[in-house]
Amino acid sequence: MKLYIETERLLLREWNLNDLPIFIKMNQDPEIMEFFPKTLDSKESTDFYQRICKELDEAKYGLFAVERKSDHKFIGYTGLHKACFPANFTPCIEIGWRLIKDAWNQGYATEAAKACLRYGFINLNIKEIYSFTAAINKRSERIMQKIGLQKIGEFDHPNVVPENRLCRHVLYKSFHSEDKPLT
Repeated sequence: MKLYIETERLLLREWNLNDLPIFIKMNQDPEIMEFFPKTLDSKESTDFYQRICKELDEAKYGLFAVERKSDHKFIGYTGLHKACFPANFTPCIEIGWRLIKDAWNQGYATEAAKACLRYGFINLNIKEIYSFTAAINKRSERIMQKIGLQKIGEFDHPNVVPENRLCRHVLYKSFHSEDKPLT
């Protein structure tokens, strides 16, 4: 069975090999990767692609490829992922996104993330979903707020050296409640 989620403007779907060249280029772009420890080379992106495909296959959730319906163009990913680094809130299910630059500031990340939250809560019966980013990444933090997550704190990411400007992270969380409508 193919996994996909459809929104008004987007199709969140399983990945295919045609996505890989754009994915590699996206992960090599310093502006897109500004709030990550480093850009990824071709091999690192290909390995990441393979891990994404494996998680989607095994867990029935993961980082979906995001395709714009108007032109069928792959524009990045949005989805759920199991985070397992050492922290007081892990292991947990996190929601995350990464889009190509020409898809920024059009509401695509928010639209896709809301659909993934709904999918996680309704289809997978997940009770809580987290999101986190470097504290200086105000664009992603704003998306967290737009999709209804609540800030529950900050932490130093254990996989980022303390001197690095990306070490301090904001932590957001959403709770699924039968009496709370999904936005």
